[in-house]
Amino acid sequence: MFMNFRRIHKCQVVQLLTACMVLCVVMVSWEELDHHVVSHVRSYTHRYLVNSYDFLNSNFNIISNRHRKDGATNVLLTYPYLINHPGKCARGDGKSGDDVLLLLFVKSSPENFERRQAIRDTWGNERFVWSELGATVRMVFALGVDAQQRSRVQRALLQEDQTYGDLIQQDFLDTFHNLTAKLITQFHWVHDYCPQARFLMSADDDIFVHMPNLVKYLRQLLRNKSGVKDFWVGHVHRGAPPVRRKESKYHIPYDLYPWPSYPDYTAGAGYVVSGDVAAKIYQATQVLNSSIYIDDVFMGICAKAMGVSPQEHVYFSGEGKALYHPCIYDHMITSHGHATDVRSLWQAATDPAVYGKSRGFMGNLYCTAVRAMMLCRPYYQNSYSCKAAFT
Repeated sequence: MFMNFRRIHKCQVVQLLTACMVLCVVMVSWEELDHHVVSHVRSYTHRYLVNSYDFLNSNFNIISNRHRKDGATNVLLTYPYLINHPGKCARGDGKSGDDVLLLLFVKSSPENFERRQAIRDTWGNERFVWSELGATVRMVFALGVDAQQRSRVQRALLQEDQTYGDLIQQDFLDTFHNLTAKLITQFHWVHDYCPQARFLMSADDDIFVHMPNLVKYLRQLLRNKSGVKDFWVGHVHRGAPPVRRKESKYHIPYDLYPWPSYPDYTAGAGYVVSGDVAAKIYQATQVLNSSIYIDDVFMGICAKAMGVSPQEHVYFSGEGKALYHPCIYDHMITSHGHATDVRSLWQAATDPAVYGKSRGFMGNLYCTAVRAMMLCRPYYQNSYSCKAAFT
């Protein structure tokens, strides 16, 4: 009944010590292991094997949860406009127009004047898009209220808006945890003031949009005789698990979202929806609880509830910045992480000489080889996947 330690061989001692060390390492690093491995296994299992998100309608519906057993109630929050431009999408005669190809809704913070100005001078320039591309595009910036220096910043915003007339501001604190409020703002504003827009693009103020390529892409879609319906395109996250690490700004506690997987959604840095999808998301925000403060995820919840699924486009970036090369510019739609270099990238990416490099058989062959070398490197983690090299 007693262990005879004299009979234990050295190799068994080594095995025992190794097992103890492995167990200790697992215990110490369990949170990281759970975040990077276990949670993803659970999430992908739910996404690709179960693939059911029926719980969204029952658990996020405001009406069905209005009278809960714990007495809590959900209220649809609405905020008053501090700055607004109801006639932004109207024709010159003040009447509602029907020729708006794209409405750009750029999420910005009150203090980010330089970013907004750079966008006005480049990819968000409505006059450029009309004169050079022959398309009607309208752009507005969505803002909340500065929490630290409200009076001074608000005066600057009013002066900025008097000059440019493109700010949309509601009376909520402009913080990370209120990004969902901004998302709701954009879809309600579209519903109220620009329902005729063929497409809506939601974008951060640190992304770059190759407007000529985007306009060309949207026009190609409109050539479809059956029309553009249920269209939502961007960099798609499929089967993403909630982040449970409390130190992360993306942390979602179990009591807020206890399920292992989010519904599919696109990166919030930049995506495009058709007009009918914008109307459906507006309807969803009227009945779904907006307690999920990650706007990308809430968009996915709304879309799933309305039966809309996102489509992947290899040249919509996620969290990464596109590599600078003419063979990339010829295809790119968005690139993320451009807080300071928007003007220089705009000048380089829209240079007419760029398009000459990829034309013809030899040009296409050259650019395919360049993109393959740039995007298919081992451990390459940036904005576009390897398959973009051969698109």
